[in-house]
Amino acid sequence: MTDVLAGRTALVTGAGRGIGRAVALGLADAGADLILLARSADQLEETRALLAERGLARGGALVITADLAQEEERTRSIEIALARGRIDVLVNNAATVEPLGATTEIPAAELRWAFEVNVFAPIALTTAVLPGMTDAGWGRVVNVSSGIAARPEAMPRGNAYAATKAALEAHTINLAAEVRGTGVTVNVYRPGRVETAMQEWIRAQDPARIGAALHGRFTHFAAAGELISPEESAAGLLERLGGQETGAVWEAEDPAAARPA
Repeated sequence: MTDVLAGRTALVTGAGRGIGRAVALGLADAGADLILLARSADQLEETRALLAERGLARGGALVITADLAQEEERTRSIEIALARGRIDVLVNNAATVEPLGATTEIPAAELRWAFEVNVFAPIALTTAVLPGMTDAGWGRVVNVSSGIAARPEAMPRGNAYAATKAALEAHTINLAAEVRGTGVTVNVYRPGRVETAMQEWIRAQDPARIGAALHGRFTHFAAAGELISPEESAAGLLERLGGQETGAVWEAEDPAAARPA
């Protein structure tokens, strides 16, 4: 990653923990000003405190607490963010893995909620910041997805998650084609198998609810040492952010390749 991000303003969703926090710290380290958005005020304050301890986040990070599943809160958060000025970098990281369970038993309302968080929110945020990016002739949008979009059969009883991530990737690649040549790049990032609160939460679920196969898969990842840290995953996103590639699906480095044999 070059100094191209110095002085830019970056909005990161899901910035209170895990990959989002690690991306935010990396952006600040590169000299970007930050807007941090998540549901949990406590976790956002922890991220901001880490930035302050490290002497990062020039000018101080703007913190916005919002539930992106709610249209009214999305609208409010967009207004607060844009009041600060043009946003140059948008990392749509916030997501939900729920609802999990047999597809026939998932209420329609829960499926709609998953689409609100994983698809509608990233689209709403992107369409809000995109005019400023195109007017400036420079912008970066990254939508954090999952390898499940490439292998949806690998996550039985995770139909909502697989469907929403596939939809997000289709939106990303289509939008990249639409804005190609404007100076704005739009890409997907599949972060790999990362030790996050989501992974821990799935391991803690009752196998009878989410399915023994799904529970066993996530338990195996941890037991076999196949999980990378949020910081390792974030590095794979950040190192590509200054480039000109667009409409791509970026993959995190295979964690096995980073370990000694």
